[in-house]
Amino acid sequence: MDTVVKPITDISQLDPEGRYTYADYLLWRLKERVELIRGRILKMSPAPGTAHQKISQQLNRGLLNFFYQKPCQVFAAPFDVRLPVSRKQGQDSTVVQPDLCVICDDSKLDERGCAGAPDLIVEILSPGNSKRELKIKFEVYEEAGVREYWIVNPVEKVVLVFVLNETGKYIGLAPLVDDDTLRAHIFPELALDLREVFA
Repeated sequence: MDTVVKPITDISQLDPEGRYTYADYLLWRLKERVELIRGRILKMSPAPGTAHQKISQQLNRGLLNFFYQKPCQVFAAPFDVRLPVSRKQGQDSTVVQPDLCVICDDSKLDERGCAGAPDLIVEILSPGNSKRELKIKFEVYEEAGVREYWIVNPVEKVVLVFVLNETGKYIGLAPLVDDDTLRAHIFPELALDLREVFA
């Protein structure tokens, strides 16, 4: 007699100390949004607040305008990015949903999102997620080879930019504040006025 496996619909059905893969993640039907970092479940912050959304929209608009009719594509959360770090039995075990990402290699894109490191990732801090963005994701983005990583702090109106060097380590650039111009290191012609972003 076949046993029917009940779908996972609540995070309480999962072992908080368990190790999961992307294959497991695809079977979950959770109300909460989660990410997998090295096989461990990380609950995402509740729905972003108004300030977070406004900043995301301004950055997204600037990126979309810049990359229009260029080979790179811009994606906004929710959008699964499977990173090649800490694979488990040949399967991805790190799945993140960056606020924004830019992908220049079409071969990384499939119907489920991105398989591999985006060229640029933008994370906007929300209450409760600062530790994750500053430490955990910093480490996995560096290890995966994300070429440039922006951390946007809406409260302080500061953007931290990290660029991967030739040895695969992030180098932090000078912090940018709300009257600066944010320039992408890996896309030198991309310039965003932070007064508009933080307006």
